[in-house]
Amino acid sequence: MRIIGIDPGLARVGYGIIEIENERKKLLDCGVIETGKDKKEEDRLYEIFQDLNELINLWNPTAAAVEKFFFYRSSTTISVVQARGVIMMVLASKKIHVSEYSPAQIKLTIAGSGKASKNDILDAVMYNLDLKKPPKPDDSADALAIALTKLNEDGFN
Repeated sequence: MRIIGIDPGLARVGYGIIEIENERKKLLDCGVIETGKDKKEEDRLYEIFQDLNELINLWNPTAAAVEKFFFYRSSTTISVVQARGVIMMVLASKKIHVSEYSPAQIKLTIAGSGKASKNDILDAVMYNLDLKKPPKPDDSADALAIALTKLNEDGFN
Protein backbone atom coordinates (compact mmCIF):
# COMPACT_ATOMS: atom_id res chain seq x y z
CA MET A 1 0.00 0.00 0.00
CA ARG A 2 1.33 3.43 -0.96
CA ILE A 3 -0.22 6.57 0.54
CA ILE A 4 0.20 10.25 -0.19
CA GLY A 5 -0.53 12.55 2.72
CA ILE A 6 -1.37 16.16 1.87
CA ASP A 7 -1.38 19.29 4.02
CA PRO A 8 -3.32 21.82 1.90
CA GLY A 9 -2.34 25.45 1.42
CA LEU A 10 -1.98 28.02 -1.33
CA ALA A 11 1.59 29.18 -0.68
CA ARG A 12 2.76 25.71 0.38
CA VAL A 13 1.18 22.30 -0.06
CA GLY A 14 2.95 19.76 2.11
CA TYR A 15 3.16 16.21 0.82
CA GLY A 16 4.51 12.95 2.15
CA ILE A 17 4.53 9.58 0.44
CA ILE A 18 4.90 6.41 2.46
CA GLU A 19 4.34 2.74 1.84
CA ILE A 20 4.11 -0.49 3.74
CA GLU A 21 6.79 -2.94 2.68
CA ASN A 22 7.07 -6.23 4.59
CA GLU A 23 4.88 -4.73 7.35
CA ARG A 24 7.37 -1.86 7.72
CA LYS A 25 6.51 1.79 7.11
CA LYS A 26 8.87 3.36 4.61
CA LEU A 27 9.27 7.03 3.64
CA LEU A 28 9.50 7.41 -0.14
CA ASP A 29 9.36 11.18 -0.59
CA CYS A 30 8.28 14.35 1.14
CA GLY A 31 8.42 18.06 0.52
CA VAL A 32 6.30 21.00 -0.49
CA ILE A 33 4.73 22.41 -3.58
CA GLU A 34 5.47 26.14 -3.30
CA THR A 35 3.72 28.82 -5.28
CA GLY A 36 5.06 32.35 -5.70
CA LYS A 37 3.28 35.17 -3.91
CA ASP A 38 3.97 37.39 -6.90
CA LYS A 39 1.76 35.24 -9.15
CA LYS A 40 -1.98 35.59 -9.68
CA GLU A 41 -4.08 33.25 -7.59
CA GLU A 42 -5.38 31.31 -10.58
CA ASP A 43 -1.78 30.69 -11.70
CA ARG A 44 -0.86 29.47 -8.23
CA LEU A 45 -3.81 27.07 -8.22
CA TYR A 46 -2.81 25.78 -11.64
CA GLU A 47 0.76 25.26 -10.42
CA ILE A 48 -0.58 23.10 -7.56
CA PHE A 49 -2.65 21.17 -10.11
CA GLN A 50 0.36 20.53 -12.35
CA ASP A 51 2.85 19.67 -9.60
CA LEU A 52 0.47 17.34 -7.76
CA ASN A 53 -0.31 15.54 -11.03
CA GLU A 54 3.44 15.04 -11.58
CA LEU A 55 3.92 13.69 -8.06
CA ILE A 56 1.06 11.24 -8.44
CA ASN A 57 2.29 10.10 -11.84
CA LEU A 58 5.77 9.55 -10.38
CA TRP A 59 4.77 7.65 -7.21
CA ASN A 60 1.38 6.08 -8.13
CA PRO A 61 -0.14 6.14 -4.63
CA THR A 62 -3.05 3.78 -4.01
CA ALA A 63 -4.67 6.03 -1.39
CA ALA A 64 -4.58 9.62 -0.20
CA ALA A 65 -5.05 11.29 3.17
CA VAL A 66 -5.89 14.99 3.29
CA GLU A 67 -6.27 17.30 6.26
CA LYS A 68 -9.80 18.64 6.69
CA PHE A 69 -10.03 22.39 6.70
CA PHE A 70 -11.65 24.26 9.53
CA PHE A 71 -12.68 27.82 8.92
CA TYR A 72 -10.66 30.49 10.60
CA ARG A 73 -11.22 34.20 10.35
CA SER A 74 -8.32 34.91 8.09
CA SER A 75 -7.69 36.64 4.81
CA THR A 76 -6.26 33.40 3.38
CA THR A 77 -9.22 31.13 4.21
CA ILE A 78 -10.83 31.26 0.76
CA SER A 79 -7.50 30.72 -1.02
CA VAL A 80 -6.68 27.66 1.08
CA VAL A 81 -10.13 26.21 0.47
CA GLN A 82 -9.68 26.75 -3.27
CA ALA A 83 -6.28 25.03 -3.17
CA ARG A 84 -7.84 22.14 -1.27
CA GLY A 85 -10.50 21.90 -3.99
CA VAL A 86 -7.81 21.62 -6.65
CA ILE A 87 -6.10 18.90 -4.62
CA MET A 88 -9.34 16.94 -4.24
CA MET A 89 -10.05 17.32 -7.96
CA VAL A 90 -6.63 15.95 -8.92
CA LEU A 91 -7.07 12.96 -6.61
CA ALA A 92 -10.56 12.26 -7.96
CA SER A 93 -9.31 12.50 -11.55
CA LYS A 94 -6.72 9.82 -10.75
CA LYS A 95 -9.38 7.63 -9.06
CA ILE A 96 -7.45 7.69 -5.77
CA HIS A 97 -9.52 7.01 -2.67
CA VAL A 98 -9.29 9.96 -0.26
CA SER A 99 -9.59 9.85 3.53
CA GLU A 100 -9.97 13.14 5.38
CA TYR A 101 -8.86 13.88 8.92
CA SER A 102 -9.26 16.82 11.27
CA PRO A 103 -6.17 18.25 12.97
CA ALA A 104 -7.36 16.87 16.34
CA GLN A 105 -7.91 13.42 14.82
CA ILE A 106 -4.38 13.41 13.38
CA LYS A 107 -2.86 14.51 16.71
CA LEU A 108 -4.82 11.88 18.64
CA THR A 109 -3.88 9.08 16.24
CA ILE A 110 -0.22 10.01 15.87
CA ALA A 111 0.69 11.30 19.33
CA GLY A 112 -2.09 9.96 21.56
CA SER A 113 -3.63 13.35 22.37
CA GLY A 114 -5.89 15.61 20.36
CA LYS A 115 -3.98 18.54 21.86
CA ALA A 116 -0.48 17.29 21.02
CA SER A 117 2.15 19.92 20.20
CA LYS A 118 3.98 20.30 16.89
CA ASN A 119 7.04 18.73 18.53
CA ASP A 120 5.00 15.76 19.75
CA ILE A 121 3.76 15.18 16.20
CA LEU A 122 7.25 15.53 14.77
CA ASP A 123 8.66 13.05 17.30
CA ALA A 124 5.90 10.56 16.46
CA VAL A 125 6.52 10.90 12.71
CA MET A 126 10.25 10.36 13.20
CA TYR A 127 9.62 7.33 15.42
CA ASN A 128 7.04 5.74 13.10
CA LEU A 129 9.22 6.15 10.01
CA ASP A 130 12.54 5.45 11.79
CA LEU A 131 13.99 8.81 10.70
CA LYS A 132 17.29 10.14 12.03
CA LYS A 133 16.52 13.75 11.04
CA PRO A 134 13.21 15.59 11.07
CA PRO A 135 11.58 16.03 7.66
CA LYS A 136 11.78 19.61 6.45
CA PRO A 137 9.93 21.85 6.06
CA ASP A 138 7.18 21.51 8.69
CA ASP A 139 4.48 21.21 6.03
CA SER A 140 6.03 17.95 4.82
CA ALA A 141 6.19 16.58 8.37
CA ASP A 142 2.50 17.45 8.78
CA ALA A 143 1.72 15.64 5.53
CA LEU A 144 3.57 12.55 6.76
CA ALA A 145 1.52 12.64 9.98
CA ILE A 146 -1.63 12.75 7.85
CA ALA A 147 -0.46 9.74 5.80
CA LEU A 148 0.42 7.84 8.99
CA THR A 149 -3.08 8.54 10.29
CA LYS A 150 -4.48 6.75 7.24
CA LEU A 151 -2.14 3.79 7.77
CA ASN A 152 -3.20 3.59 11.40
CA GLU A 153 -6.88 3.68 10.36
CA ASP A 154 -6.17 0.77 8.03
CA GLY A 155 -4.63 -1.26 10.87
CA PHE A 156 -0.92 -0.68 10.23
CA ASN A 157 0.15 0.59 13.68
